[in-house]
Amino acid sequence: MQFPAAIRNRLEGRFPLFLFLLTAAQAHAGLFSDDVARQRLDDQQQEIQQLKAKLEDIDTRLKRIESAQIEMASKFQDQGSDSAAMRGKMEELQHSIDDTQKRQKDFYIDLDTRLRKLEPQPSAAPMNSPAPANSTAPASAVAAPPAAPAEAPPPSAEQGDYDASFGKFKIGDYNGAISGFSDYLKKYPKGSFSASAQYWIGNAYFAMREFEKAIAAQRRVISKFPDSTKAPDALINIASSEQELGRMKAAKITLKSVIEKYPSSEAATKAKHRLDELKQGKR
Repeated sequence: MQFPAAIRNRLEGRFPLFLFLLTAAQAHAGLFSDDVARQRLDDQQQEIQQLKAKLEDIDTRLKRIESAQIEMASKFQDQGSDSAAMRGKMEELQHSIDDTQKRQKDFYIDLDTRLRKLEPQPSAAPMNSPAPANSTAPASAVAAPPAAPAEAPPPSAEQGDYDASFGKFKIGDYNGAISGFSDYLKKYPKGSFSASAQYWIGNAYFAMREFEKAIAAQRRVISKFPDSTKAPDALINIASSEQELGRMKAAKITLKSVIEKYPSSEAATKAKHRLDELKQGKR
């Protein structure tokens, strides 16, 4: 189709403008598409960064949980070891308690025996011998009642003070017994029962588990009354106190001194038995 020359000239004059407008429109469209794409890329980058941060947070939490689990497992293991150690200590302590109770029981049995020996024993009434079958003695002579025993003299003031203190010891009033025996020793420093009073002071301290005071009291028996029958028993009590304090070497030395100084005494026999127990590891 052929346009007239005038129209063709007009179109040709405006064609460059048309091309410019068309090119600008395409460039604007391209520019608009790039901005959207970049925005989307930026959004995606932000999402990726957020996901990475979340992953890092999750990883940190997992590491904390894992560390806590390891720590808890270690604590459980330590607690198991501690429990086993505590059970061992409890068994050892129970064994020590049993041994102590046995020693205390033996001590009080021995003490009770001593107390019974010291108590006044009723004298047996004399028995009448039966008359021989061919005896011509009258029946009244055979059935004659025994003569009434003479009344015992009243105890002295010294014995009364001693007996009063000893009575307190027997009922377990150890502080009262110590006070009473101490007063007795002040009043009668060379009395008939001075060695015994000092000995029972030591035993009262032992019964109250004041072993240092028991040792000191029994040493006074040995130093002041070395020839008394209470001296070897005082050494035995010293050895018992030393054992309770854990001084096994000192206890062995004390027991050996009982055997050396008083070989024929009943205390020496006990000392030998106690030494045998210590050699076997018994307390």
